Amino acid sequence: MKPMNKVGVIGDKDTVLIFKAAGLEVFPVNSSLEGKTIIDKLAREKYAVLFVTEQIAYEIEETIDRYKREVVPAIILIPNNGGTLNLGLKSVEDNVEKAVGINIL
Repeated sequence: MKPMNKVGVIGDKDTVLIFKAAGLEVFPVNSSLEGKTIIDKLAREKYAVLFVTEQIAYEIEETIDRYKREVVPAIILIPNNGGTLNLGLKSVEDNVEKAVGINIL
């Protein structure tokens, strides 16, 4: 039987604990450097999907961009419990525009 793909959630403790209740693996971080280290580690461990809070992603844009060029892990930006920076929505809009040639959103 093929093992299930792993999913991880990276961000501040208050935000990621909600995902732990849903059964996902969570990785609370206190700094962008810690977030970058965890993302690189989980990528090496073949995690299929990483949910990263926008606040962490904003500070490590270079790392996020590097993984956008890879198939795995898929990095999905999510707001933290303090609100959104609209980075996740911007990422979706960019991908739709790339796929269809115009921004239909």
